[in-house]
Amino acid sequence: MRNLLNFLLRYSSWFLFAFYVVVSCGLLFNRNPYQHHVYMTSAGAIAGGLHDISSNITGYFSLRDINDDLQRQTAELQAEVLTLREQVRRYREDELQDSLRQVDSIGRFDFIIATVINNSISRPYNYVTINKGRLDGIRPEMGVMDQNGVVGVVNVVSDHYARIISLLNPNFRLSCKLRGSDTFGSLVWDGNDPTSAILEELPKHTIFHEGDTIVTSGFSAVFPEGLPVGIISGTARGADDNFFTLKIKLLTDLTALSTVKIISNTDLDEIRSVENDATSKSDN
Repeated sequence: MRNLLNFLLRYSSWFLFAFYVVVSCGLLFNRNPYQHHVYMTSAGAIAGGLHDISSNITGYFSLRDINDDLQRQTAELQAEVLTLREQVRRYREDELQDSLRQVDSIGRFDFIIATVINNSISRPYNYVTINKGRLDGIRPEMGVMDQNGVVGVVNVVSDHYARIISLLNPNFRLSCKLRGSDTFGSLVWDGNDPTSAILEELPKHTIFHEGDTIVTSGFSAVFPEGLPVGIISGTARGADDNFFTLKIKLLTDLTALSTVKIISNTDLDEIRSVENDATSKSDN
C-alpha cells in the first residue's frame, strides 16, 4: 500500500496533466462542430479498422473448420463421381456388347468388351492393361481393337485382368496389306511417334498413294482380314531396296484408349492343333 501511495505521489503531476488533457479534448470536441466532426470520422475509421482486424483474426482461426468441411464435401463428391463413372463404364460395355450381338460375327470371330485401366505410350516397350481376364474368356494371343482399328495382342492373363502388347511395342509385328490389294507387309513401331508406325517388306511392284488405307491381311488366327490399321502418310528409307518401307498414320489413338474389344477366334484351338501337328510331322 505504501509503495502504491509513493508511486501516485511521485507521478501525480503526470496524472494531473493527463486529466487536464482529457477534459480539454472533451470540451474541444463536444463544443466545436468541426472538431467534433473530425473526431467522429477518425473514431469511426479506427473502429472500422479494428473491426476488420478482429474479423480477419476470427476468420483465420475458423479456417480449419471450413477446410475440414470442404475436405469432407470433396470426398463425398469424389465418391459420387467414381460411382457414376463405374456405372457409365458398365452401361457402355453393355451397350457395345448388345450392339455386337445384333450383328453377325466376322466369320469365326466373336468379341469381348473390356475397359482400359492402364496404358503406356512413352516407353520403349508399351503395354495396355484391361479389366477382363481368364474368367471372362480372355486368353493369350487374342487380338484387341477399338472402334477405330487395331490396338494390339493379349500376352499375359490373370483371373480378372489381362495385359496387351500394344502396337507401340517393337516386339509386336502385324501382317498388313493395302485395302483392295493382295500385297502385304509387316507393320512395326519404330519407337518414335505414338501416332505412327512403319510398314516394312512391301513388294516393289505394289502401287500405292498417300492416303491409301492399310488393313490386316488375315494371314493369322489372331485378326480377321480387313480390320483398319492406318493410312499411308509417306515413304521411309528401308534396309532392303527390293521392298518399300512406308510411314503409316495409325487410325487408333493409342494415347486415349478407353473401351476395347478383344477378338475371340472360336477356331483358334483347332488351327493351333493343325499347325502344331504339321510342324511335328515336318520335323520328323
